[in-house]
Amino acid sequence: MTSIDPTAVPGRWDSLHALLRRLDDEIGTVYTDRGVDGVRPRFVYPLIRLAHTGPLTIRELAASLGRTHSAMSQTVTAMRSEGLVQTESGEDARTRRVTLTDKARALVPLLEAEWRATEESIAEIDDELPYALSAVVTDLERVLASRSLRSRLVERLDAAGHPAQTPGTPAAETP
Repeated sequence: MTSIDPTAVPGRWDSLHALLRRLDDEIGTVYTDRGVDGVRPRFVYPLIRLAHTGPLTIRELAASLGRTHSAMSQTVTAMRSEGLVQTESGEDARTRRVTLTDKARALVPLLEAEWRATEESIAEIDDELPYALSAVVTDLERVLASRSLRSRLVERLDAAGHPAQTPGTPAAETP
């Protein structure tokens, strides 16, 4: 191996990922400060949705929240271990219906209040920035609509001698 480890150099998005983790951790401490144990910020969206829709399959819940089935399945497993949801077999052996427990139903008013408080706080922070984060997202979407990240990656990988493989063709060996 002749190259330098690219993960040893901080990436441009590392600070953004770290900031998002810190904000999630701060939300988590709000729950802890209010005596709520076992609720992680990633649980709140599905718990509130289930409170409003009633039982859903994991696939339905994932689709309603714009998440992958795999990610939602992992979240449901974690919520079940905290006693927040129950799952039961659906119409066939491949589906599981997710239902809130009484413990989760009792938490929903706090979770909805926190959700609204978070949205209000983010709007306040956005207004304090010289260039609003919401504007950054809009600008990123516009730039990526004209040329996706995927096309940029493909161009660079092709130029570096790592073209896409045709199905059924063995991968090229590297010296």
